[in-house]
Amino acid sequence: VLKLFKLLHRTRQEVFKNDTRALEAARQKINEEFRNNKDETSEEKINELLKIASDVEVILRTSVIQAVHTDSDRIVLIPRKDLLQDNTPYLDKPTKK
Repeated sequence: VLKLFKLLHRTRQEVFKNDTRALEAARQKINEEFRNNKDETSEEKINELLKIASDVEVILRTSVIQAVHTDSDRIVLIPRKDLLQDNTPYLDKPTKK
């Protein structure tokens, strides 16, 4: 449980880097959820909560991207290396290997 708690906070720091409002909101939400369930004794419920927390960490790491308003009509996206993937070019007629 503690390992997952720390992992969520590390992911939060990476995903929301330089965004103090998002960092604080995520910190409060993570701490609140773990605090609300600290007295849980059912093994089944604990495993379910751990699965949810693990899924949240994966979603944060792989799906959230930062954006910054530069002008009234422009937004600059700041992708992380986790989000960048190799680009495979589209071919009308695929070649056989």
